[in-house]
Amino acid sequence: MAAKTTLNAKNLEALGAQRLAELLIEISTGSAAHKRRLRMELAGNQGSTEVAREIRKRLGSIARAQSVIEWHKVKTVNADLETQRSAIVTVVAADDPKEAFDLIWQFLAVADSILHRSNSSDIAFIETFHQACADAAVIARSAGIGIDVLADKVFTALQDNDHGQYDPLIAEMVPVLGKDGLERLKSLLVQWSNEPEEKPADAHREILGWGGSGPIYQDEIYARHRRRTARIALQDIADAQDDVDAFIAHQPEETLRAPTVAAEIAGRLLSAGRAEEALRILDGIDQRGWFELPSEWQRARAEALDALGRGEEAQAYRWQCFEQSLNGEHLRAFLRKLADFDDIEAEEKAFAFAHGFPDVHRALAFFLAWPAAAEAAKLVSKRQAELDGNLYELMTPAAEMLQEKHPLAATMLLRSMIGFALDYGRSSRYRHAARHLAECASLAPHIDDFGKTQPHDAYVAELKRQHGKKHGFWSLIR
Repeated sequence: MAAKTTLNAKNLEALGAQRLAELLIEISTGSAAHKRRLRMELAGNQGSTEVAREIRKRLGSIARAQSVIEWHKVKTVNADLETQRSAIVTVVAADDPKEAFDLIWQFLAVADSILHRSNSSDIAFIETFHQACADAAVIARSAGIGIDVLADKVFTALQDNDHGQYDPLIAEMVPVLGKDGLERLKSLLVQWSNEPEEKPADAHREILGWGGSGPIYQDEIYARHRRRTARIALQDIADAQDDVDAFIAHQPEETLRAPTVAAEIAGRLLSAGRAEEALRILDGIDQRGWFELPSEWQRARAEALDALGRGEEAQAYRWQCFEQSLNGEHLRAFLRKLADFDDIEAEEKAFAFAHGFPDVHRALAFFLAWPAAAEAAKLVSKRQAELDGNLYELMTPAAEMLQEKHPLAATMLLRSMIGFALDYGRSSRYRHAARHLAECASLAPHIDDFGKTQPHDAYVAELKRQHGKKHGFWSLIR
């Protein structure tokens, strides 16, 4: 049984309502977020109308704010947004869907202010607003919003999608808009895209910068942005209507030969059973400037060959792509096509090839991602001299993966990072190097045989001999 001092709902209930109220006031003192949450709960006791009023007031305040959202404030600000969104969905929508519909659009409208003020990663905010797009569709259906009104709302929102906050909006709204609503939205977007450009007189044109061909004008930037926004939205509608030809038609001619675009188009053509066209699009790309073609293009080409009944050619191409890049995705696709037990032999062949791959770091990354820890350890032991300790973003997770069952290989990886920091006098990394040395010390008792590698004590002695004057490093060693 839980102790009576354990923090759980039952034990807290025993304190009584008055004491809990006093504690909440005490805990919320100095915390604007906690106070807003308590006010929201109090408003809930008065019904959804009062909750809606509180939400509207809070969203207005957020929209008017001008302070920069530093990285350490993102979590707090996003928690506030989530409180408002959750209240709209769970409290207001249940009692008054039409009011909730207005509120969720007000919520989405604050995205521009939030994302404009944020100077750090916008991922958390973007996820919140993407969820609100899904909420808006659910609420619109329960509120019985007319498709013309809804299409107009979506159209207005998409015109201000500078940060990608409305990217999933069309896909989420498809079930609610239906065929007629999508057609209305398409009409609005086409009309907007084709609006004549209002070109101010040269004396009044605002110059934003300069390019190789002269000044870059604000009206030109806006016109390009308008056409691009409309084009992307029209492609989303084409996808919703399973119209691959419309998707292609809305793609600029100059980008059709780009490998990534060709892969997108080919995937849609393959889904439509048009494999010959897919392969033609893929093989018609412009390869200039590409040392290694994107994996999505390579994957699409293999799938097109399969769809055309050219399975052996597809398999040969997958293996060729794997040998060029050590991309595990190609190897997995290759193995899936093999008969039982043949895949084991093919995997062993792939591992052997990876061990001899010219770039040891790409080989190590392959074994980590597969995952094949024993093979990674074998690679590190055989090609230790080739390891670049500057690649800490690879060496660190590799050492973490190998430390439990392959402590010697993990030690080699850690030593490569220590060696780089000291050999090149990278004082900014001394703190990390000191931590790595401590990790080596903790791994040493678990290594039965160091082989040709220096035991830990000898390694430390050699470090002191070579780098004993680097006091900034040694001062961090405990």
